Amino acid sequence: MALIDLFQIKKQYDIKLLLDGVNFHLEEGERVTIVGQNGCGKSTLMKIITGEEEPTEGKRVINRSVQVEMLAQHPTFGEGLRVKEAIEAELTQLQEAKQAYEALSHQLATDFDNPTLLKKHEHLSKFLDHHNAWNLDDKIERVLQEFRLKPYEDRLVTSLSGGEQRRVALASLILKKPDVLLLDEPTNHLDVYMVEFLEEMLLKEKFTLLFISHDRHFIDTIATRVIEVDNCQLISYNGGYLDYLEQKEARMHALSKSHENLLRLLKQEEAWLSRGVRAREKRNQGRKKRVFELREQSKHNPTLIRKMMIELEREKKHFNRDEGVSRKKMLFELENLSYSVPNKKLIEHFTTRILQKDKIAIVGINGAGKSTLLQLMLGKITPDRGVIKRGEFSIGYFDQHREMLDNEKTLIETFCPDGGDRVMVQDKNMHVFAYLKSFLFPPEFLDKKVGLLSGGEKNRVALALLLSKKTDCLILDEPTNDLDIQTINILEERLINFSGAILFVSHDRYFIDKIASKLFIFKGEGVVEESYQSYSEYLSIEKEIRQLQSMEQTTQAKASKPKERSKPKHPTKLSYKEQQDLDKLPDEIEALEAQIESLNHCLGDPECYQEKGLQTLSQELEALQEIYEQKSDRYLEVLEIYEALEV
Repeated sequence: MALIDLFQIKKQYDIKLLLDGVNFHLEEGERVTIVGQNGCGKSTLMKIITGEEEPTEGKRVINRSVQVEMLAQHPTFGEGLRVKEAIEAELTQLQEAKQAYEALSHQLATDFDNPTLLKKHEHLSKFLDHHNAWNLDDKIERVLQEFRLKPYEDRLVTSLSGGEQRRVALASLILKKPDVLLLDEPTNHLDVYMVEFLEEMLLKEKFTLLFISHDRHFIDTIATRVIEVDNCQLISYNGGYLDYLEQKEARMHALSKSHENLLRLLKQEEAWLSRGVRAREKRNQGRKKRVFELREQSKHNPTLIRKMMIELEREKKHFNRDEGVSRKKMLFELENLSYSVPNKKLIEHFTTRILQKDKIAIVGINGAGKSTLLQLMLGKITPDRGVIKRGEFSIGYFDQHREMLDNEKTLIETFCPDGGDRVMVQDKNMHVFAYLKSFLFPPEFLDKKVGLLSGGEKNRVALALLLSKKTDCLILDEPTNDLDIQTINILEERLINFSGAILFVSHDRYFIDKIASKLFIFKGEGVVEESYQSYSEYLSIEKEIRQLQSMEQTTQAKASKPKERSKPKHPTKLSYKEQQDLDKLPDEIEALEAQIESLNHCLGDPECYQEKGLQTLSQELEALQEIYEQKSDRYLEVLEIYEALEV
């Protein structure tokens, strides 16, 4: 069922045409991402859907009963609200529905044949199911923890930074779960751990979603469809980012052979994906299988959890080895480096060396000290203790504030300060337009002042200026912020071919995996680890360790629990919905097991899977297994409540 329909939409600002007769339909359960160059009309399309902008021509159709909400770039909150209050204020409708449901459940206990009450009860049950609002208090606590808002829960929202306020607004929206959720760059101001939690929530809660993002890992994980805004039109591709690349390459081949540069970039992307991501997925299968097996075994033997954690830690440390004394030129040597700010250690006793061809990603949680390390190495601040030795070499530095740009200068003045129209790019003499064209700037931008550019355009100028210089080492602080995917591809190609050292801070997992051969991982409390793994693999192992630690704590808590139970203070019988689930779920689970067994049998029979299609069968099996796990978890949960009441 389509929740949003746009018909023949045209949008024009003065002489600038953004959308020209486009159609768009969003079905229930879809997670659609919008991609395209900065300024192509992505945000305008979102604003037309919300009604914030009216189309020049065309028709927007959204059913009045469909709740559409959008994460604002600059959210506003009620006056005097504290963080937790601001989140709870957005959930009033859900809290009231739950209270009404509980009141009806008590009524039905004595008046169970009343058809009016049963109908209202069923309606509320479906509403709470759709929003998964049965345990809101627990979910609020979790989202406060995962978005690192717990320390601020009693602070006024208006006293937080812009990024923290966006996290509060995002937390409210994912708990509220509107019928359609619109997100514009949702991963901005989130570190990689917060992004993982966001991904988990969006997938687990089955959101209908429309979002704009330049985070390709996030797109590949979340999207079921990619919409590209290109030349005032919308082009639809099924699947995530990898599928988009494959389908776009096929489309480019079909359209014309003149897109050689774009095809080369797409092939490079696809080659890296198939070589890197898929290979890592295969390598991880054995480890994942061991984790699932261990989870079962741990119920009987808790010591196995500790054994697995030790194995994973050893696997992490296996990649932290030094390859011995390198003959490559040493650029930096850090000895016992320490630096703190009031009440917080950022770096403690950190020792390392950086060589001439190292490509190092500096990663970790927000506020841990990643940018501070760059400032120390640049000599902008002084360490509390320790020494930074630096050789003779040139540095190119890109910062988040674009200090190298003069807002009063035009682009041609920025690149040709001595006049003329030629620019030296890595010792190669080029026409300034030819060089800027490679960074997606049209000729009319040459006379445009830097101060009139958007944030993404300024970042492009800053990167183009930096990469034109002859340097031995690039130091980059969040270089992909505000860049569209096309520009990030260009940046990646140039960094991969850069012959010197690169140190960069980033939360972009995809970007890090492509560029970095080494990681500096900021863990918090001054701890900095080194690793030679890909960032995705490091995060995968780290996540498994966290899961095992959680299992260990749960097992220990159960073991230390007194055998005698005190009398329950809470309900002495199951709620109406719990009783329904207890009665119906065993049959539903048994039916699902039979369907799964049938599909597995078909996948093992060439005649069967050739007739139905491997991909179709695999997708159907995956969907059934997900439903099976959800229903099994719910049945075990209700059974545990029932057994506790019986004791």
